[in-house]
Amino acid sequence: MSSDSQQKYEAGTHSIAYVTTPNANSAKELARKLVERKLAACVNIIPGLTSIYEWEGKINEDQEILLMIKTRTARVDELSKFVRENHPYSVAEVISVPIENGNPPYLDWLSKTVTEAKK
Repeated sequence: MSSDSQQKYEAGTHSIAYVTTPNANSAKELARKLVERKLAACVNIIPGLTSIYEWEGKINEDQEILLMIKTRTARVDELSKFVRENHPYSVAEVISVPIENGNPPYLDWLSKTVTEAKK
């Protein structure tokens, strides 16, 4: 059996969650906590984001930092709850998209790193 004979990835097993934060300190703190708690395998911190949005009836433009969080789809609700409880914004952005496909060894690592939800 070759090392390439792995189980086929089931599309949607993992997701990428996106979260914006107001600064580098809050981004790093949140990212570290997510990885430490096994809610994420990896969090990319992407600076230099400009967000334009409507809030409380007025148009705002802010510099933000984007977190790109890789996790199990089954843990997104738990991740979202954790972000809400640990985020400086009163309404934190947490949106996710399923991972359809990717590098099998990476996806396998993601599965091993993010523990399954406790029942």
